[in-house]
Amino acid sequence: MALHRNVRADRASATVGFRPQFSRDGETAELPRYRLPVGGMDPDTAYQIVHDELMLDGNARLNLATFVTTWMEPQARALIDECSDKNMVDKDEYPQTAELEQRCVAMLADLWHATDAEEATGTSTTGSSEACMLGGLALLHRWRARRTAAGLPADRPNLVMGANVQVCWEKFCRYWDVEARLVSVDASCTHLSPEGAAAHCDERTIGVVAVLGSTFDGTFEPVADIAAALDELQTTTGVDVPLHVDAASGGFVAPFLDPDLVWDFRVERVQSINTSGHKYGLVYPGVGWAVWRSADALPGELVFDVDYLGGSMPTFGLNFSRPGAQIVAQYYNFVRLGADGFTRVQQACRATAKWLAGEVAGLGPFTLVSDGSELPVVAFRVADGEDRFSVYDVSDALRGHGWLVPAYAMPEGLEDVSVLRVVVRNGFSRNLAELLVADLGAVVDELGQRASGRRPEDAKRSAFHH
Repeated sequence: MALHRNVRADRASATVGFRPQFSRDGETAELPRYRLPVGGMDPDTAYQIVHDELMLDGNARLNLATFVTTWMEPQARALIDECSDKNMVDKDEYPQTAELEQRCVAMLADLWHATDAEEATGTSTTGSSEACMLGGLALLHRWRARRTAAGLPADRPNLVMGANVQVCWEKFCRYWDVEARLVSVDASCTHLSPEGAAAHCDERTIGVVAVLGSTFDGTFEPVADIAAALDELQTTTGVDVPLHVDAASGGFVAPFLDPDLVWDFRVERVQSINTSGHKYGLVYPGVGWAVWRSADALPGELVFDVDYLGGSMPTFGLNFSRPGAQIVAQYYNFVRLGADGFTRVQQACRATAKWLAGEVAGLGPFTLVSDGSELPVVAFRVADGEDRFSVYDVSDALRGHGWLVPAYAMPEGLEDVSVLRVVVRNGFSRNLAELLVADLGAVVDELGQRASGRRPEDAKRSAFHH
């Protein structure tokens, strides 16, 4: 979560005003902004104050920066509302919610080709970032146990991953004192390569993280090839390095659109997988999932049994109390859509992304970095020789049309390349994509006219229209 500093009470804007119609006789139509009010107020008044301020937020459906789900069916929203008061950790009080969680874990284990003989185990989390932390902790504890059993030093562990990993992995390394070995990327390979992974491993490597769906450009890292490179490393050096797959987005895409892609528990070296239910799992935030290929892959000392809520419950997580509503919503999606439904939804997203990529490339001043053929994500940069504007100019101008399209620099090795990225999610239809392309074209024309020295009033002006 973001960190916020305390605010001085004597600031000029230290009060929040509200409409006189909502204040009772004798009341002042304002309240402190950064201090708890002395008295309470009518619930309708409180609602209106908060409601009015939230109008300044952007339209979530037009936020093309986020991978997080921004649309669900009314029936799913009703279930979320019905379960908003359920604490997921209290499995004795809410046994059926716990049962639905177990069913979801089993469905994901099956989807990712876990075998019955190995008895995969897993848990829900508050999101894929927590699931990554749990996967990393399991790798760390297993490595320490192996080293200790062999009478070897168990200090200075390291974790190997591409420089394109999500920031949660760097957090894990810093919080648990693990060296983050970030493998640089380049124009020929914008993610972790098999050769780069193997070259950075040694006897103190607790594991390698392979990403199925890079945050930067949506590409899939070659999990099977990375595993093969680690197999060769073990053959030549004896160093045995396990794999964790960060499938935050791809875990709900590849099984349906690329069933022949081998990346999951079919790869023997893959010990654990995480995914985000609130991304392409189509659930509002926040829910994630972590699954280990067997009980042996999850060290027992990380699991706590607590009984002070009414029954003995094995738990593994960084949080304790957390909502059960999103788990119920995840199960709703599974039974509502089934495999065929998930395939249709994700195929529609990929088709829209690939169409959008073609249109962006056809505009002229942009070069594609990814075309939506893996994750439905389109990343593009300003073409070589185009000096009239930057991706940051384009991003700022698109905000005037209601679109939030992020501009950012690529990771280590490609720091001098900045891109725009569009994440196509369920609910971002072909029609909306066509509107985006039209606005992008208008923005390119407007920025080009400004760069040519024409006064703004001479250019065709566009009002905010979304």
